[in-house]
Amino acid sequence: MAGVRSAVRQVPGPCSHWDDDDADFIRHVLSRVGDKWSVLIVGTLEAGPLRYTELVYAIPGISQRMLTLTLHQLTQDGILARTAYAEVPPRVEYELTPLGRSLLKTVLDLAAWAVDHHKEIQVNRTAAAAASV
Repeated sequence: MAGVRSAVRQVPGPCSHWDDDDADFIRHVLSRVGDKWSVLIVGTLEAGPLRYTELVYAIPGISQRMLTLTLHQLTQDGILARTAYAEVPPRVEYELTPLGRSLLKTVLDLAAWAVDHHKEIQVNRTAAAAASV
């Protein structure tokens, strides 16, 4: 890959500072924390810990399978903490870790941007669909 890169014109920007390993890791992390369910889960946990069933009701459209998978992945990455309480019935809560809290502003800003530009994006999509017919 280095041979191909050296033959290509160098364009300034953030990607020009990263080697292939860094860029691969960045893509992996962004695909994990930037997917629609992760953004919604992190944003929903802004106010504090929630139980699984509370998250199901708070996030419209998420299936139990996707919620379970996304919670597991975010916990693996250290963005969420899972706390199981020895009670009957058992209680499990999820909350943001300090790492997750450091992501919160970015996630909320991204969600706010999507809301603010929803109509404009929809108009552009409609125009692009009409032009391709």
